[in-house]
Amino acid sequence: MRHALVFVPVLLLAGCTWGINLDEGAKNVRTAWNGDVSSCQNVGKMTVSVQSRVGPIDRNDIKVRDELEVLARNQAAELHADTIKPLGEPSDGNQPWGAYKCGSGPLPSSGQRDAPRQDNPPPANGVETFPTKG
Repeated sequence: MRHALVFVPVLLLAGCTWGINLDEGAKNVRTAWNGDVSSCQNVGKMTVSVQSRVGPIDRNDIKVRDELEVLARNQAAELHADTIKPLGEPSDGNQPWGAYKCGSGPLPSSGQRDAPRQDNPPPANGVETFPTKG
C-alpha cells in the first residue's frame, strides 16, 4: 500500500501537460506535415524542448509531440512565419523545426491539420480536436 501511494502521484504527473499554451499570434501558424514547403520562403530553423520523462517514467509520446508542436508554432510566430514543418523526429524531448512564410493561401499539404476551416467557424469555447497521425 505504501508503494502505491508513492507511485500514484508520479503516474498522474506523467500524463499532465506542463502549462504549454498556444500564443495568440501562433494561432495562424500552420503545420506542413507532408514537408512540402517548396513555394515558401525559409524564415529560419529552431529546436524546441519539453520534458519527456518524469523521473524514471516516460511521458505520453502524443502529449510530448503536441507540446513540441505548440512550442514550435509559438516560436514561428515570433519569427513572423506562418508555417512550420518538422525537420526530424522528437528525441529526448527535443525536436528541430523549420519556419516558413508561405502567404495566406492554402497550406502546401494534402493533410491540412491546422489550416483554418472555411466551412465551419471555430468553436465558441476555443477548443478543437484533430485526429492523430497513424
